[in-house]
Amino acid sequence: MFAWWGHAVVRLRWAVLAAALVVVAVGSTWGTGVFGQLTGGGYDDPASESSRAAERITAELGPQGADLVVLWSSDGATVEQATFRDPVTATVTGLRGHPEVSSVTTWYDTQAPALLSTDRRATYALVQLRAADEDGKTAAYEDLRPALTAPGVRTEVGGAVAFLHEANRQTTEDITRAEILSMPVLLVLLVLIFGGLVAASTPLLIGGLAVLGAFVAVRLVNLVTDVSIFAVNVITLIGLGMAVDYALFVVSRFREELAAGHDTPAAIRRTMATAGRTVLVSGLTIALAMASLLIFPQAFLRSMGLGGMAAVLVAMLAALTVLPALLAVLGHRIDALRVPLPWRRRTRAGRPAAGETGGAWARIARSVMRRPVRYLVAVTLLLLVLAAPFLRITFGGFDERVLPADAAPRVVSERIAAEFPGGTVAPIDVLVSGASPAQVQPFADRVAAVPGVTGVQVAASRGASTLLTVTYPGEPTGDVAQDVVRTLRDLPAPAGAEVLVGGRPGADRDLLDSLGDRLPWMALLMAAATLVLLFLAFGSVVLPVKAVLMNMVSIGASFGVVVWIFQDGHFADLLGFTPTGFIEPSNPILMLAVLFGLATDYEVFLLSRVREEWDRSGDNTASVAAGLQHTGRIITAAALLLIIVVAGFASGAMAYIKLIGIGMIVAILVDATLVRALLVPATMRLLGRWNWWAPGPLGRVYRRYGIRETADPEPSPREPALTR
Repeated sequence: MFAWWGHAVVRLRWAVLAAALVVVAVGSTWGTGVFGQLTGGGYDDPASESSRAAERITAELGPQGADLVVLWSSDGATVEQATFRDPVTATVTGLRGHPEVSSVTTWYDTQAPALLSTDRRATYALVQLRAADEDGKTAAYEDLRPALTAPGVRTEVGGAVAFLHEANRQTTEDITRAEILSMPVLLVLLVLIFGGLVAASTPLLIGGLAVLGAFVAVRLVNLVTDVSIFAVNVITLIGLGMAVDYALFVVSRFREELAAGHDTPAAIRRTMATAGRTVLVSGLTIALAMASLLIFPQAFLRSMGLGGMAAVLVAMLAALTVLPALLAVLGHRIDALRVPLPWRRRTRAGRPAAGETGGAWARIARSVMRRPVRYLVAVTLLLLVLAAPFLRITFGGFDERVLPADAAPRVVSERIAAEFPGGTVAPIDVLVSGASPAQVQPFADRVAAVPGVTGVQVAASRGASTLLTVTYPGEPTGDVAQDVVRTLRDLPAPAGAEVLVGGRPGADRDLLDSLGDRLPWMALLMAAATLVLLFLAFGSVVLPVKAVLMNMVSIGASFGVVVWIFQDGHFADLLGFTPTGFIEPSNPILMLAVLFGLATDYEVFLLSRVREEWDRSGDNTASVAAGLQHTGRIITAAALLLIIVVAGFASGAMAYIKLIGIGMIVAILVDATLVRALLVPATMRLLGRWNWWAPGPLGRVYRRYGIRETADPEPSPREPALTR
């Protein structure tokens, strides 16, 4: 099938390239319009208690809570003095007349102690916006921002909407900077890897096509369902990274076939029969790994799953269609504009000599084959040491501390916690429905007696519905807030009434519970998909099981390093983040999906060449050694290029962007060096012929339905001439 596909692409090369140009044109115009169509937020589970509480509060009592927290302060004047009071009250009057503002609550109106700092030099207002959804509130905040400033008084804006706005802005800025920094470095490395400018440009061309094509795909999906802006972040990471990997693999094999003496059509046919098959298996495996994110109810995780699937599938299709069509046009000119690299031994075709048995990877392969037990024990112990901190991981919701220290929403949150009684900008909401005010009062007294509660107030009351706001010390994501939420949900409701506990601490608690409930199913789906696809690719039940175990080992090492750095706080000053003592769970879940796919990607690269050698020779040891020798350089190069793609993440200002960047760098390094280059070959050497074992019925399934092709496909009876 794959050889036939290579033959078809050669025949239709100009039509394929024309179609690619159409995709580029549509993607760069209509596709990039996706940025204005996607939604923000999407962190909540619609079925959770906190989401139901928010809906019921709005339905029964009208919009409640504060979208913005405006903190005004002065170094010399108190809130009662005219130099402070007059500009603040004038600003508040203007806000109350603003069409985007529903209500403003201040100390000057209520004399509430919680709104006045202990030194009486600062106060804050609670601003509620009219917009009903997060996108509308964010847009309203952008319009409203100048009207919040009180002349002559220091003004800082925080609250949920300001936090979300700043987080999205900073995340976009971090990722954009990472992409700008990575592209020139990628080009330089590709030139060093390929030794020529023409060959080096092909991965970047396929990467650009993958990103633009994925933008088109996501915008089409957005026509039928809401997609979060986070999908774009994954598209740029996965689309560019996988396109570079696949192009590297295909172009390297094509040049190898040319160096072996095949003409261009035959080289493309043989490349598709080997590297093309590998790219298909890898792309499907990674797409299914990203699809595991679709089981989560949170829109931002589902959107990242959709974005990742679109990116990897478009990258795969581009590598299987556009790239071979381009190679058919270029032919031997793929080696044009060569850059002299004295350390590379070349043939006239500009490639390492066919059948070369020397080199570093050949020496590593021979060493691992001679001493597999030593390598197995040493690498396993090292990976266990790296993974050990993961055993003490603690999960918690993210808060303003993920922002840079000077970001206004973080400053507001920290100042209110330190300078104001009650000390929180995110109280717990408790809705009591079906009870009279007289029935609510004893319940409110029980709430006030809960350990950790610093205050209870009736925020709104209408008919048989009452909203209580509960304050607590510390952060909304802290242990005290989470313990209070759990205790409040266990309190018996007044007779005949229903109690719902929400607010930001309640939403954090629900997020942790929701992710924890579905995480085992996600892992099961990824493992099952990998087992099935790798069995169909290699005809063994041993190799897929080993691949899943190896993936978990390398990912476990990465997670251990992430816990040691970001939870325990090592290198916090050097990396520029504030340790919180816990890890926000959606970050490792996203990393799990991406890294599981990438680890399988490298496994497929290695095993495909090993299986090719096994089918030809039947010698397991020689096949493993030859597979490592032929793919070690490519896997290492692919890993290095992908590290460059994600390295900019580690320099971002957002703590969770740093976490993803560093975690992925560690996982890629571990997987491409310790695991694929040493641990996998060592275990395959020890397993011997058992590597390829499958029970009789499954063997028949593989022979009939397996994704397989000979390494030396029969030539086409009528090969098209490459006329220009």
